[in-house]
Amino acid sequence: MSRLISGLVAVIFSFVVLAPSASVATDPPEPPPVGCDDSGYCQGEVGGGGTGAPGDETPAGGGGPEKCVSKGKEIPCTSSTYPGFWSNDRACYVSPTSPAPPKSDPIWGGRTNGTVFQCITPGVTLADYFWSDSTPAGPDPRVLAERAIAAMQLRPVTIGIVPEDRPGRVGLVGMPVWMWSSAGGDQVAGPITRTASAAGFTVTATARLQRVAWNMGDGKTVVCHGLGTPYQDSYGKKSSPTCGHSYVRQGKRTVTATSYWVVEWSGIGQAGTIPLDLKDSTNVTIGEVQVLTQ
Repeated sequence: MSRLISGLVAVIFSFVVLAPSASVATDPPEPPPVGCDDSGYCQGEVGGGGTGAPGDETPAGGGGPEKCVSKGKEIPCTSSTYPGFWSNDRACYVSPTSPAPPKSDPIWGGRTNGTVFQCITPGVTLADYFWSDSTPAGPDPRVLAERAIAAMQLRPVTIGIVPEDRPGRVGLVGMPVWMWSSAGGDQVAGPITRTASAAGFTVTATARLQRVAWNMGDGKTVVCHGLGTPYQDSYGKKSSPTCGHSYVRQGKRTVTATSYWVVEWSGIGQAGTIPLDLKDSTNVTIGEVQVLTQ
Protein backbone atom coordinates (compact mmCIF):
# COMPACT_ATOMS: atom_id res chain seq x y z
CA MET A 1 0.00 0.00 0.00
CA SER A 2 2.82 2.48 0.84
CA ARG A 3 4.36 1.89 -2.59
CA LEU A 4 1.00 2.55 -4.20
CA ILE A 5 0.61 5.88 -2.37
CA SER A 6 4.17 6.98 -3.18
CA GLY A 7 3.70 6.19 -6.83
CA LEU A 8 0.36 7.99 -6.90
CA VAL A 9 1.87 11.17 -5.38
CA ALA A 10 4.71 11.20 -7.89
CA VAL A 11 2.34 10.77 -10.84
CA ILE A 12 -0.05 13.48 -9.64
CA PHE A 13 2.76 15.95 -8.92
CA SER A 14 4.36 15.43 -12.32
CA PHE A 15 0.95 16.10 -13.86
CA VAL A 16 -0.02 19.21 -11.94
CA VAL A 17 3.23 21.20 -12.05
CA LEU A 18 3.59 21.75 -15.77
CA ALA A 19 5.05 25.22 -16.34
CA PRO A 20 2.40 27.78 -17.38
CA SER A 21 2.59 29.87 -20.49
CA ALA A 22 3.66 33.49 -19.96
CA SER A 23 0.91 36.08 -19.68
CA VAL A 24 1.28 39.59 -21.07
CA ALA A 25 1.59 42.56 -18.70
CA THR A 26 -0.27 45.69 -19.74
CA ASP A 27 1.29 49.13 -19.77
CA PRO A 28 0.12 51.60 -17.11
CA PRO A 29 -2.28 54.26 -18.43
CA GLU A 30 -0.83 57.45 -19.83
CA PRO A 31 -1.00 60.32 -17.28
CA PRO A 32 -3.58 62.99 -18.16
CA PRO A 33 -2.46 66.55 -18.91
CA VAL A 34 -2.95 68.76 -15.85
CA GLY A 35 -2.58 72.53 -15.73
CA CYS A 36 -0.53 72.84 -18.91
CA ASP A 37 0.65 76.26 -20.00
CA ASP A 38 1.49 77.62 -23.45
CA SER A 39 4.96 76.02 -23.52
CA GLY A 40 3.80 72.49 -22.81
CA TYR A 41 4.95 72.46 -19.21
CA CYS A 42 2.32 70.99 -16.90
CA GLN A 43 2.02 71.37 -13.15
CA GLY A 44 0.11 68.77 -11.16
CA GLU A 45 0.19 65.16 -10.03
CA VAL A 46 1.49 62.67 -12.56
CA GLY A 47 0.94 59.10 -11.43
CA GLY A 48 3.73 56.54 -11.69
CA GLY A 49 1.49 53.48 -11.98
CA GLY A 50 1.47 52.47 -8.31
CA THR A 51 0.67 53.53 -4.80
CA GLY A 52 3.26 54.54 -2.26
CA ALA A 53 3.29 53.43 1.34
CA PRO A 54 2.50 56.43 3.57
CA GLY A 55 5.33 57.77 5.66
CA ASP A 56 8.07 56.30 3.45
CA GLU A 57 8.73 59.36 1.36
CA THR A 58 11.46 61.94 1.74
CA PRO A 59 9.66 65.30 1.49
CA ALA A 60 10.57 67.51 -1.42
CA GLY A 61 9.77 71.16 -0.95
CA GLY A 62 10.20 74.12 -3.23
CA GLY A 63 8.88 74.49 -6.76
CA GLY A 64 7.59 77.46 -8.73
CA PRO A 65 5.03 79.96 -7.53
CA GLU A 66 1.34 79.16 -7.81
CA LYS A 67 0.84 82.28 -9.92
CA CYS A 68 3.35 84.27 -11.93
CA VAL A 69 2.81 88.01 -11.70
CA SER A 70 4.50 90.96 -13.42
CA LYS A 71 3.54 94.58 -12.60
CA GLY A 72 0.39 93.38 -10.89
CA LYS A 73 -0.79 91.25 -13.82
CA GLU A 74 -0.71 87.46 -14.10
CA ILE A 75 1.56 86.18 -16.87
CA PRO A 76 2.54 82.70 -18.16
CA CYS A 77 5.13 81.06 -15.93
CA THR A 78 6.96 79.92 -19.05
CA SER A 79 7.20 81.51 -22.45
CA SER A 80 8.07 80.41 -25.96
CA THR A 81 10.03 83.68 -26.31
CA TYR A 82 12.18 83.53 -23.18
CA PRO A 83 13.88 80.47 -21.66
CA GLY A 84 13.35 79.48 -18.06
CA PHE A 85 10.69 79.94 -15.42
CA TRP A 86 9.30 83.27 -14.18
CA SER A 87 10.58 84.50 -10.82
CA ASN A 88 8.22 86.87 -9.03
CA ASP A 89 11.05 87.97 -6.72
CA ARG A 90 13.44 88.88 -9.54
CA ALA A 91 10.77 89.85 -12.11
CA CYS A 92 12.45 87.89 -14.86
CA TYR A 93 12.58 84.47 -16.51
CA VAL A 94 15.26 82.44 -14.74
CA SER A 95 17.12 79.42 -16.13
CA PRO A 96 20.46 77.70 -15.45
CA THR A 97 23.28 78.88 -17.71
CA SER A 98 24.31 76.28 -20.28
CA PRO A 99 27.18 75.83 -20.48
CA ALA A 100 27.97 77.12 -17.02
CA PRO A 101 30.80 79.67 -16.79
CA PRO A 102 34.13 78.31 -15.52
CA LYS A 103 34.65 78.34 -11.76
CA SER A 104 37.31 80.98 -12.29
CA ASP A 105 34.63 83.44 -13.39
CA PRO A 106 34.11 86.18 -10.75
CA ILE A 107 30.39 85.46 -10.70
CA TRP A 108 31.13 82.32 -8.63
CA GLY A 109 32.80 84.42 -5.95
CA GLY A 110 35.29 81.63 -5.27
CA ARG A 111 32.50 79.10 -4.60
CA THR A 112 32.30 75.67 -6.21
CA ASN A 113 28.77 74.68 -5.24
CA GLY A 114 25.43 76.06 -6.41
CA THR A 115 24.42 77.18 -9.89
CA VAL A 116 24.83 80.25 -12.06
CA PHE A 117 21.49 81.40 -13.48
CA GLN A 118 20.54 83.85 -16.19
CA CYS A 119 17.72 86.30 -15.60
CA ILE A 120 15.93 87.65 -18.68
CA THR A 121 13.47 90.50 -18.30
CA PRO A 122 11.00 90.95 -21.17
CA GLY A 123 11.87 94.01 -23.19
CA VAL A 124 15.44 94.16 -21.84
CA THR A 125 18.16 93.31 -24.36
CA LEU A 126 20.85 91.96 -22.03
CA ALA A 127 20.40 89.15 -19.52
CA ASP A 128 21.53 89.43 -15.93
CA TYR A 129 23.51 86.62 -14.29
CA PHE A 130 23.67 85.56 -10.65
CA TRP A 131 24.85 82.71 -8.45
CA SER A 132 22.55 80.80 -6.07
CA ASP A 133 22.88 77.68 -3.94
CA SER A 134 19.14 77.00 -4.40
CA THR A 135 16.68 77.28 -7.23
CA PRO A 136 15.14 80.77 -7.24
CA ALA A 137 12.34 79.72 -9.60
CA GLY A 138 11.40 76.71 -11.62
CA PRO A 139 9.04 73.80 -12.03
CA ASP A 140 8.21 71.61 -9.04
CA PRO A 141 10.96 68.94 -9.01
CA ARG A 142 8.55 66.38 -7.52
CA VAL A 143 6.25 66.84 -10.53
CA LEU A 144 9.16 66.27 -12.92
CA ALA A 145 10.20 63.20 -10.89
CA GLU A 146 6.69 61.77 -11.27
CA ARG A 147 6.79 62.52 -14.99
CA ALA A 148 10.06 60.60 -15.24
CA ILE A 149 8.48 57.68 -13.36
CA ALA A 150 5.52 57.66 -15.74
CA ALA A 151 7.97 57.40 -18.66
CA MET A 152 9.49 54.26 -17.11
CA GLN A 153 6.21 52.31 -17.54
CA LEU A 154 7.07 50.11 -14.57
CA ARG A 155 5.29 46.75 -14.37
CA PRO A 156 4.58 44.25 -11.61
CA VAL A 157 5.98 40.76 -11.84
CA THR A 158 3.85 38.63 -14.16
CA ILE A 159 3.03 35.64 -11.99
CA GLY A 160 4.47 32.29 -12.93
CA ILE A 161 3.45 29.56 -10.48
CA VAL A 162 2.94 25.81 -10.12
CA PRO A 163 0.31 24.63 -9.76
CA GLU A 164 -0.90 27.01 -12.44
CA ASP A 165 -4.37 28.49 -12.79
CA ARG A 166 -5.73 26.15 -15.47
CA PRO A 167 -8.53 23.59 -15.53
CA GLY A 168 -7.33 20.26 -14.15
CA ARG A 169 -4.19 21.69 -12.55
CA VAL A 170 -4.24 20.84 -8.85
CA GLY A 171 -1.40 21.07 -6.34
CA LEU A 172 -1.10 18.86 -3.29
CA VAL A 173 -1.00 19.64 0.40
CA GLY A 174 2.61 19.56 1.60
CA MET A 175 4.09 19.59 -1.91
CA PRO A 176 6.36 22.50 -2.98
CA VAL A 177 4.84 25.48 -4.79
CA TRP A 178 7.17 27.46 -7.04
CA MET A 179 6.71 31.20 -7.68
CA TRP A 180 8.51 33.40 -10.20
CA SER A 181 7.99 36.16 -12.76
CA SER A 182 7.27 34.91 -16.26
CA ALA A 183 8.30 38.32 -17.65
CA GLY A 184 11.58 40.16 -17.09
CA GLY A 185 13.41 43.25 -18.26
CA ASP A 186 14.17 46.63 -16.71
CA GLN A 187 10.49 47.56 -16.43
CA VAL A 188 9.88 44.51 -14.23
CA ALA A 189 13.17 44.14 -12.34
CA GLY A 190 15.01 47.45 -12.74
CA PRO A 191 17.13 49.37 -12.31
CA ILE A 192 15.73 51.81 -14.82
CA THR A 193 16.53 55.52 -15.19
CA ARG A 194 14.59 58.28 -16.91
CA THR A 195 14.78 62.08 -16.95
CA ALA A 196 12.15 64.78 -17.32
CA SER A 197 12.77 68.41 -18.22
CA ALA A 198 10.87 71.69 -18.32
CA ALA A 199 11.94 75.29 -18.75
CA GLY A 200 15.61 74.35 -18.84
CA PHE A 201 15.45 72.31 -15.60
CA THR A 202 15.96 68.54 -15.43
CA VAL A 203 15.19 65.86 -12.85
CA THR A 204 16.67 62.35 -13.03
CA ALA A 205 14.92 59.37 -11.43
CA THR A 206 16.15 55.79 -10.97
CA ALA A 207 13.79 52.97 -9.95
CA ARG A 208 14.94 49.73 -8.31
CA LEU A 209 12.90 46.69 -7.38
CA GLN A 210 13.45 46.08 -3.66
CA ARG A 211 11.42 42.93 -3.06
CA VAL A 212 8.37 40.93 -4.14
CA ALA A 213 5.86 39.96 -1.44
CA TRP A 214 3.73 36.93 -2.32
CA ASN A 215 0.47 36.78 -0.40
CA MET A 216 -0.36 33.09 -0.74
CA GLY A 217 -4.03 33.37 0.25
CA ASP A 218 -3.64 31.16 3.32
CA GLY A 219 -2.56 33.87 5.75
CA LYS A 220 1.11 33.49 4.78
CA THR A 221 3.28 36.01 2.93
CA VAL A 222 6.53 34.96 1.29
CA VAL A 223 9.05 37.76 0.64
CA CYS A 224 11.43 37.08 -2.25
CA HIS A 225 14.34 39.21 -3.41
CA GLY A 226 14.46 38.81 -7.15
CA LEU A 227 12.22 37.31 -9.81
CA GLY A 228 12.34 33.70 -8.62
CA THR A 229 13.27 30.53 -10.49
CA PRO A 230 10.97 29.17 -13.23
CA TYR A 231 9.86 25.57 -12.65
CA GLN A 232 10.86 22.80 -15.06
CA ASP A 233 9.50 19.25 -15.16
CA SER A 234 12.98 17.88 -14.49
CA TYR A 235 12.94 19.43 -10.99
CA GLY A 236 10.31 16.93 -9.88
CA LYS A 237 9.37 17.33 -6.22
CA LYS A 238 12.26 19.64 -5.31
CA SER A 239 11.58 22.94 -3.55
CA SER A 240 12.32 26.25 -5.28
CA PRO A 241 15.82 27.51 -4.41
CA THR A 242 14.71 31.16 -4.51
CA CYS A 243 10.96 31.60 -3.98
CA GLY A 244 8.63 28.84 -2.81
CA HIS A 245 5.85 27.80 -0.45
CA SER A 246 3.76 24.80 0.59
CA TYR A 247 0.15 24.62 1.72
CA VAL A 248 -1.06 22.69 4.76
CA ARG A 249 -4.75 22.66 3.82
CA GLN A 250 -6.62 22.02 0.62
CA GLY A 251 -8.77 24.61 -1.14
CA LYS A 252 -8.69 27.33 -3.77
CA ARG A 253 -6.38 30.25 -3.00
CA THR A 254 -5.87 33.69 -4.53
CA VAL A 255 -2.17 34.50 -4.81
CA THR A 256 -1.13 38.15 -5.09
CA ALA A 257 2.43 39.23 -5.92
CA THR A 258 3.28 42.81 -4.93
CA SER A 259 6.39 44.37 -6.44
CA TYR A 260 7.85 47.02 -4.12
CA TRP A 261 9.90 49.66 -5.91
CA VAL A 262 11.92 52.58 -4.57
CA VAL A 263 12.56 55.51 -6.89
CA GLU A 264 15.40 57.88 -6.07
CA TRP A 265 15.29 61.24 -7.82
CA SER A 266 17.40 64.39 -7.85
CA GLY A 267 17.46 67.69 -9.67
CA ILE A 268 16.81 71.42 -9.37
CA GLY A 269 18.81 71.42 -6.15
CA GLN A 270 16.63 68.83 -4.43
CA ALA A 271 16.39 65.06 -4.01
CA GLY A 272 13.98 62.52 -2.59
CA THR A 273 12.57 59.01 -2.76
CA ILE A 274 9.19 57.79 -3.95
CA PRO A 275 7.94 54.30 -3.03
CA LEU A 276 5.70 52.41 -5.45
CA ASP A 277 3.93 49.07 -5.29
CA LEU A 278 2.51 47.19 -8.28
CA LYS A 279 0.42 44.01 -8.11
CA ASP A 280 -0.52 40.92 -10.09
CA SER A 281 -2.83 38.09 -8.97
CA THR A 282 -3.80 34.54 -9.91
CA ASN A 283 -5.52 31.51 -8.37
CA VAL A 284 -4.27 28.07 -7.37
CA THR A 285 -6.14 24.95 -6.33
CA ILE A 286 -4.72 22.65 -3.66
CA GLY A 287 -6.02 19.14 -3.06
CA GLU A 288 -5.18 16.12 -0.91
CA VAL A 289 -4.25 12.58 -1.88
CA GLN A 290 -7.12 10.31 -0.96
CA VAL A 291 -6.01 6.94 0.37
CA LEU A 292 -8.54 4.18 -0.28
CA THR A 293 -8.68 1.33 2.20
CA GLN A 294 -10.61 -1.89 1.99
